[in-house]
Amino acid sequence: MASGWVPDGAVQDQIDASVESEVSRARSRLARGPGLTECEDCDAPIPEARRQAVPGVRRCVRCQAEQDGQNAAQSMYNRRGSKDSQLK
Repeated sequence: MASGWVPDGAVQDQIDASVESEVSRARSRLARGPGLTECEDCDAPIPEARRQAVPGVRRCVRCQAEQDGQNAAQSMYNRRGSKDSQLK
């Protein structure tokens, strides 16, 4: 279905690109390699229970929560531009 100046399939292409971007971002956040015994940010000891529960853990709970909060704020940004900017 043609809709003005938008080529056929453009909406689906944008959806696919957004999904691929989020999958890549999520994969990049997965821990790699062996876990640490001390937090890489604050050097606090990481409890054994956490190391067993989260393979490859690199941060203590407090630092990981801060990192997750920063990532959540960044994920709200539409990398392809907002609808308003496309209408101008």
